[in-house]
Amino acid sequence: LHPKSQRGASITKTDDEEAAATKPISSRSSSLPAQFQRSKSDDSLDIAAATMHDHTYGITSDPMVRFACALSALIHDVDHCGVPNAQLVKEQTPAAQVYDGRSVAEQNSLVLAWELFMSDEYATLRSCVCPTASEARRLRQLVVNAVMATDIVDKDLKKARNERWDRAFNSDALRQSENDVTNQKATIVIEHLMQASDVAHTMQHWHIYRKWNELFFKECHAAYKAGRSQSNPIDTWYKSEIGFFDYYIIPLAKKLKECGVFGKSSDEYLNYALANRAEWERRGEEIVAEMAKEVAGTA
Repeated sequence: LHPKSQRGASITKTDDEEAAATKPISSRSSSLPAQFQRSKSDDSLDIAAATMHDHTYGITSDPMVRFACALSALIHDVDHCGVPNAQLVKEQTPAAQVYDGRSVAEQNSLVLAWELFMSDEYATLRSCVCPTASEARRLRQLVVNAVMATDIVDKDLKKARNERWDRAFNSDALRQSENDVTNQKATIVIEHLMQASDVAHTMQHWHIYRKWNELFFKECHAAYKAGRSQSNPIDTWYKSEIGFFDYYIIPLAKKLKECGVFGKSSDEYLNYALANRAEWERRGEEIVAEMAKEVAGTA
C-alpha cells in the first residue's frame, strides 16, 4: 500500500452518501408491485415475484442491490494479511496510518477493489452494471455500506447497526412512510447478509464448518509464530469458539430468521449454528489437540 497514492483517501461517507446508503432500494423497485398488478401474462409468476419483493424488502427486485451484495461478498477481504485490525494499528502499518486506525482492513479492501473495478480492464462490465455516473455513485455507496458492515469489532459501528436494527424492526414505525420503513429494513438486512456471508461456514454442515475453522486456526497460529499475535490460538481456541457462537453467530442467525428474508431457509441456518455449537462443545478440545499436533509437525 502506498499511503501517498490516490488510494490513500479514507472511506468516510459524506452526508449525501450516508443518506443514499440508507435508501438502497430504487424508485424502480418500489414501483414493481404496481407493475405486477398490470401484467396479465402470467399471474402466478407475478404473484410470486411480488411476494418475493415484499419478503426481501425490495432487495431481490433491484438488480443494482443484488450485484452490490455479490460484489461486496467477493471483495470484502481483498489484500487481507492474516491479522486483525488491532494488530495492524499496533504495528502502525501504512494502511493503519492512512485510515486513522479505523476499519483498516475493510477500508483497504474497498479502495483496492474499487480501483480495480474502475480500471479499463472492467470497462465493459461497468457499462452493463452502472453506465452512468449516478449509477456508479450509487453502486459505490452500496458496496461501501456493505463491506464496512463486516467490521464487527468497531464498537461505534456495532452500536450504530444495532440502533438501525431496532429502528427498523422493533420501534414504532407509524410516523414513517411505508417506503421509508422498507428502505430502512433493506439497508440493515443487507448489512446482516454481509456479516452472514463472512461467517457462512458456521451456519452450514459440520464438515464445512470444520474445514474453514481449521484454516482460520492455522492462519492465526501462523500470525502467532511470526510474532504478530501475543496469544497462541492453541490455548484459547476451544473456549473462544463457544463464545463466538453464543455472542455472535447464534444471535446473527436469529436476526436473519426474525427479518424473514431467507424464508424457511432461516431455520436451517439457525439449526446448523446450534448443532455446530453443540458438536464443538462436545468435540472441540479433541479437535484443537489434533490441530495443535498438525501445526507442530509443520513448524
